[in-house]
Amino acid sequence: MPYSRPRKSGCHAGSPGSPKGNVCVKVLVTGGAGFIGSAVCRMIIENTSHSVVNVDKLTYAANLESLAPVSGSERYSFHKLDICDGEALANLFAQEAPDAVLHLAAESHVDRSIDGPAAFIQTNVVGSFTLLEAARNHWERLATGRRDAFRFVHVSTDEVYGSLGETGLFTETTPYDPSSPYSASKAASDHLAIAWHRTYGLPALISNCSNNYGPYQFPEKLIPLMILKGLAGEALPVYGEGSNVRDWLYVDDHARGLIVLLESGRPGESYNIGGRTERRNLEVVELLCDTLDRVAPRSRGSCRDLISFVKDRPGHDFRYAIDCSKIEREFGWRPLESFESGLEKTVAWYLANEWWWRPLAEERAATRRAGLETAQGAKA
Repeated sequence: MPYSRPRKSGCHAGSPGSPKGNVCVKVLVTGGAGFIGSAVCRMIIENTSHSVVNVDKLTYAANLESLAPVSGSERYSFHKLDICDGEALANLFAQEAPDAVLHLAAESHVDRSIDGPAAFIQTNVVGSFTLLEAARNHWERLATGRRDAFRFVHVSTDEVYGSLGETGLFTETTPYDPSSPYSASKAASDHLAIAWHRTYGLPALISNCSNNYGPYQFPEKLIPLMILKGLAGEALPVYGEGSNVRDWLYVDDHARGLIVLLESGRPGESYNIGGRTERRNLEVVELLCDTLDRVAPRSRGSCRDLISFVKDRPGHDFRYAIDCSKIEREFGWRPLESFESGLEKTVAWYLANEWWWRPLAEERAATRRAGLETAQGAKA
């Protein structure tokens, strides 16, 4: 594969605060056919001795082809299942008896949440509640040693914190102030996870990450969208003046962080995971264009000529920036990729793997950007 992974290490023995020691665990990963979920599944199978039970509803953004590198492993299994289905979840927990849950299943695209918020409330709020209840019922039946070692890692976003001005960073104690239906639904599910810990004792913890990018990302998101539109010679739509700022996190760095929290995270705590790579949206698109001009030049002109500015979407937060010093300090996690190195690997992957993204672009209208009509109507 055209991007690097950390060395295979077996079970993570002797990590600070690890409740599992040398024991290899069975991890139930929800949303494991999605972008971040598939990266986590691949990394667990390829770089640890843990096993994975992948649970996914297979909505539009899921793709089992993303699991091809590990789907043949005896430590990997897949179940098509909706996390809103409590009976199916109860049966799954009874069948698989997992030692931990990594909860990534979510509707995640802000633009789609503007056009259709109901699906976000159903999956992100109702689904998370249903999963928490299934996990709690399973956990309460475990023997003492397995109960103590069990972990529920709820994966969330920095968008729950709202918008920053020109300065400052989000910390784990920043008050929640969500702006979009998506971020509000994630904020609600975060509160549920912590409430289940405080009320019932479920050993749950939260991670809040910055914007992810990398291989296998569904091409409605900014970076793969711009790559594919640039390759096709189509207009590159940038909201407003492109001045909104995001912190970018390479997906494999995020996956490593989630495995660290799975093995060593403390119940009841929140951990921010960020890339320390703030960029304005226009800078991101321009750097992408410069990369494409170098590795896949157009027959005439620069990719930058394709940049077009569209009216901003409602509630578009100005700036996100994460202080990830807590996970760095407690567990020694660090992002391995700079934005430049991660972007280089991402572009190379999309150039080399048209077999993966071409069907999505053609069959699922993946590169049609949602939220534009709503945004234009609101600003008219």
